[in-house]
Amino acid sequence: MNDFPEFDPTIAEEFGTAGANATAALDFLGVPLFDGVSIIQLLMRFAFNLLMCWIVVRFFYYSKSRRRDYYATFLLFNTTMFLLIVLMKNVNMQIGLTLGLFAIFGMIRYRTETVPIREMTYLFVITGMAVINGLAMAVSYAELVCANLLFVFVIAFVEKQRFLKHTSTKLILYERIELIVPERRAELIADIEKRIGFKIEKLEIGHIDFLRDVAFIKIYYELGKGENNTIDTLTKTNQFVG
Repeated sequence: MNDFPEFDPTIAEEFGTAGANATAALDFLGVPLFDGVSIIQLLMRFAFNLLMCWIVVRFFYYSKSRRRDYYATFLLFNTTMFLLIVLMKNVNMQIGLTLGLFAIFGMIRYRTETVPIREMTYLFVITGMAVINGLAMAVSYAELVCANLLFVFVIAFVEKQRFLKHTSTKLILYERIELIVPERRAELIADIEKRIGFKIEKLEIGHIDFLRDVAFIKIYYELGKGENNTIDTLTKTNQFVG
């Protein structure tokens, strides 16, 4: 006895051919014209990634540095990296290519300006967030949220002044060259402290110009609570980017 039903060409034509034509109608040259599920996932992940990046940049980086140029750079960099990773999810990327992209976009150095270490650190962080949010397709939403919250908690911890003491530096051109000798170091420090209004923790003597009787001195001092020094050792107007 044959347990399988007999082939009915009418049913096959009604469901098979019609279904194939319906599927083909949504494709153009083999590419789907619309995928509702993928669009919803993209928008949800994009909104979540942008929100977490904005929290890190706005409340941790910008609250101290007040650098609007890096503010926009970080948000745009994170968005670009995220979309690049997400839209390449269907490409068979080997681990070497993934790490290569991460290295290129995460460790980039702009030729127009030397990026300070703090800005480079935040650039690395927001790039890492974009990679994680873009590639973590096989993990649950709870794990993804937890990973991003860990970023926020760790940044909040290290940015607290009571946990991390921030020593600022400044390069000054000093004219009382007779005070740079080791025997008069205490007098030198007292004179600079009186001028800048901060207590100096230590200083280093740099280039000395005996023709003009001046010397470059790098001083280390602690800023007041809530204050931040963003120009550090810049000495020329054309080096400053506001």
